[in-house]
Amino acid sequence: MEKKQRILLKIGSNTLTKETNNISRGKIEDIANQIAVLQETYDFILVSSGAIAVAKQFVKLESKQEDVFVKQALASIGQPHLIRIYQEIFREYGLLTSQCLLSYSDFEKHESKTNIVNTINVLVNNNYIPIINENDTVATDEIKFGDNDKLGALTASLLEVDLFIIATNTNGIYTKESLENRNPQTIALVEDFASLEKQVVKTKSSHGSGGMQSKIEAAGLAKRANIETWIINGMEDHFILNALENKIPFTKIK
Repeated sequence: MEKKQRILLKIGSNTLTKETNNISRGKIEDIANQIAVLQETYDFILVSSGAIAVAKQFVKLESKQEDVFVKQALASIGQPHLIRIYQEIFREYGLLTSQCLLSYSDFEKHESKTNIVNTINVLVNNNYIPIINENDTVATDEIKFGDNDKLGALTASLLEVDLFIIATNTNGIYTKESLENRNPQTIALVEDFASLEKQVVKTKSSHGSGGMQSKIEAAGLAKRANIETWIINGMEDHFILNALENKIPFTKIK
């Protein structure tokens, strides 16, 4: 039996909400359906934002504290709801899920890194899909920087996955000139990473905290670990299947 390839899929808040103020159960169903179709060939690990977006559907916190602490509290409220939604929907497709909360400090210690790898290997080898998020309650990096793009890249590198997919709300990375002309053109293949960095337009999405800059930085981290990154429009249905079959425009960073 051939060894299955591993894909780490990073899903941002904007993709999960489909640019609304609510988590889209339909989008999570779309992701579950695609994983179910591909499970004989690929193992999946998810890095998912969305805890804060889920919490905002239920509560409005009053606080005189700084904004970041309110967001940490919202993340604490929303994370169990987010995982419950994943579990319910994935179970309908015969998929098992688990929750892993990580902080960037976990990637700085040898023992922590070993534990992450061993735990996730056990989960994946027993057909569980790890759903990873930043431990926002104790660490503010994800809230301030990058909407889990960096966390996705660090995890992909640590686990030595075969492919790192970043689901976003654009058809990959557009050339700077085409954006200025208001006629976005996707950069299909990137082999010269230095030239790519010059194409970045610094904007952020409505719910996400990263924008394209953080995705380029994440791709750079993955590249140093010799991992290919695909930046795909996760707003579209069947985006993973269509990208694997080259049916849609997306950016492939070799």
